[in-house]
Amino acid sequence: QVQLVEAGGGLVQAGGSLTLSCAATITDFSDYTWTWFRQAPGKDREFVATFFRNNVNTYYADSVKGRFTIWRDHAKNTVYLQMTGLQPEDTAVYYCAAGRPRLSFLRYETSYAYWGQGTQVTVSS
Repeated sequence: QVQLVEAGGGLVQAGGSLTLSCAATITDFSDYTWTWFRQAPGKDREFVATFFRNNVNTYYADSVKGRFTIWRDHAKNTVYLQMTGLQPEDTAVYYCAAGRPRLSFLRYETSYAYWGQGTQVTVSS
């Protein structure tokens, strides 16, 4: 039984910061690739950031590079997304996902077997 629980969403003014967390009940935590996606109203779900299962590499969407940071805490089986310089365009439901994609497929939601329920991030102008 695998469960991913997100937390940390909320309402923030433009330029502000939030940190999201995703706590997982999953074995071999470090052997999974962990990715954050987001979905804005009326839009498709889009890739945000990945901590690859090699425990070294991170990847970011161009739209968030330099503002968002993904990191993991192995002892807590938790992955985080630190978000700074938030803008209204970042408003979305944010989802964490776990899987074992090949490097070339890590940006695609079909690569992930396990998903959290999502947490709402709203950024006001």
